[in-house]
Amino acid sequence: MDREQRLWDWEETAQPYLLGASLLFLTSYAVRVLVPGLSPGWQVWWELVTLVSWSFFVVEYLARLAFSSNRRHFLRTRWLDLIVTVLPLLRPLRLIDMHERMQRRRDHPRLVLEARVMAYTGLASLLLGFAASLAVYHDERSAPGANIHTFGDAVWWACSTLTTTGYGDATPVTPRGRVIAVGLMFAGVALVGAVVGSFSSYLLRSFRQEGEK
Repeated sequence: MDREQRLWDWEETAQPYLLGASLLFLTSYAVRVLVPGLSPGWQVWWELVTLVSWSFFVVEYLARLAFSSNRRHFLRTRWLDLIVTVLPLLRPLRLIDMHERMQRRRDHPRLVLEARVMAYTGLASLLLGFAASLAVYHDERSAPGANIHTFGDAVWWACSTLTTTGYGDATPVTPRGRVIAVGLMFAGVALVGAVVGSFSSYLLRSFRQEGEK
């Protein structure tokens, strides 16, 4: 068995465990942000869950790097994998990319291209919006001069930022909050552009097929 085949087999085997670790990481972070007054014991427990799940991401990435036949090419072409390993709240992007590549490898995707793009970007938007809401709420709720005081405010901010609406009634004031906002702006432009482009492509293809009939 060559190294590329071993890499594919590893990725396919690790995918469900990776999904479980991602959900555990997001759950543990959400509990620590949204549940006030955790006892010291529960605080340590959820911090341990966060650390263990993040450690799984690191081990999984290093294993794929070891299985790769050309590690330099792997590092150059799989740069997104490294980013989401270092910043686990961006994990939805990695999961969607992994699922899409698995579907291409099986050569029988269940959905047409446009539907897959819209489904994946919709899922990515929901998960990234939730993760960004948690991170911004964690930093902003007690910051001087902040206008994001509740998790609902953070969700509203994430929705308006992702959709590139930008009402301006809720804005981060902390340095990390603003960095998250910039990242979410770029993600929003890319995700909304992908959805609109895919929907337009679907309509054009449908009209063309109707015209040919």
